[in-house]
Amino acid sequence: METPESPAAAERALLAGASRRWVRLLPWGVAFVLCVAMLPTTIQVLSVDYGLNGGIASALAVTQTAPLLLAVIRPLQAWYVIFAADMAGAFALLAVDFEERLVWPFPPMEIVGYIGLCLALGLREPRRTLLLVWLATAGAGVGLEFVVPNGMSGNSTLLTILSGVALVLVGALRERYEAQRRLAEQETISEAERGRRTLLEERARIARELHDVVAHHMSVITVQADTAAYRLDGLPPHEQEEFTSIAATARESLGEMRRLLGVLRNEEAHGELAPQPGLTRIGQLVEATVRAGVPVEFTSCDADVPEAVGLSAYRIVQEALANVVRHAPGASTQVSVSESVSQDSARLTVLVVNGPPPEPTAEPLEEGGTGHGLVGMRERVRLVGGELDTGPLPGGGFRVAARLPVTENDSEGAA
Repeated sequence: METPESPAAAERALLAGASRRWVRLLPWGVAFVLCVAMLPTTIQVLSVDYGLNGGIASALAVTQTAPLLLAVIRPLQAWYVIFAADMAGAFALLAVDFEERLVWPFPPMEIVGYIGLCLALGLREPRRTLLLVWLATAGAGVGLEFVVPNGMSGNSTLLTILSGVALVLVGALRERYEAQRRLAEQETISEAERGRRTLLEERARIARELHDVVAHHMSVITVQADTAAYRLDGLPPHEQEEFTSIAATARESLGEMRRLLGVLRNEEAHGELAPQPGLTRIGQLVEATVRAGVPVEFTSCDADVPEAVGLSAYRIVQEALANVVRHAPGASTQVSVSESVSQDSARLTVLVVNGPPPEPTAEPLEEGGTGHGLVGMRERVRLVGGELDTGPLPGGGFRVAARLPVTENDSEGAA
């Protein structure tokens, strides 16, 4: 990230990072107008009103106004030139006789140009540089007060005050803008990190649950292979050795899986050893939601699906109903679980649709939302090779539709 002090930022024009084009062009426009207006005016005032030599007046006018264009990109370097030119002009005016009504050491147009330069400095330079610039201005003003021509009052104090106000005001506004920009960047980064953490937590949870599902099947394979010799009479020796090898391989695989995935299990969490829920437990979710004050119409089917698919369907309905309770309490909701079979493939469709909350008594328990629940749904559907469709309804409410492949071939094709 570029800072006001970094070399990359120093090469950019003032306000170059603004989103609107007219704001980016504003410093160039102001500098151009100042140069066009002040250059002939300065020559006229120094040569005619103050009686300075025309060549010297022209040289001073150019060095006091032209660097304002440079100030759009390099305001500090422009300040060196203009500050030196203003000091040279003040001493040059001491060599000529001019009317007492005229101000010294800085004619009005020089004050205008110097304040514009201070505004550019405040937009670019750090606080320490701004302080040094003001101290140099104040020191020069104090020094010039000792050589004020007789009968005249110097206006260096006015320049010191106006430049200080310009530097402080613009510098403070710039630092406030930078603080807000960094805060917005941190909030964006934090939100991305929260989303990433939620995704990782959901993946860990899925891994723990799948570990239990796979461990159950591996345990069944091990038991069946170990007891084959006792359940099946007349097994040849080579077949008994085959079953023994299968049992040993399954037992070894089960141990490896537990060592690799066991770190994902939180030993302090309660209920980790309970059987994982499936389609038969969705009805209990609906009953609990009805008790929470949400009218739910539930239709289901007696589908024989793999445990991983049943578990994913249960979690999707669980998260969808939880969102209804949080964001649309009292809204009528339909939950449907159905199976469709076509040729050699079968799919389980999970549909949760809720309408808008009843008016005017229902108040959302939570305003807005992070969308992290949808992250978990998508991850579960992706895991089994399914499809997820979510979104608001035209008349209010929300729809969650998941299509989960039941057969292995369909799952591979969807993935």
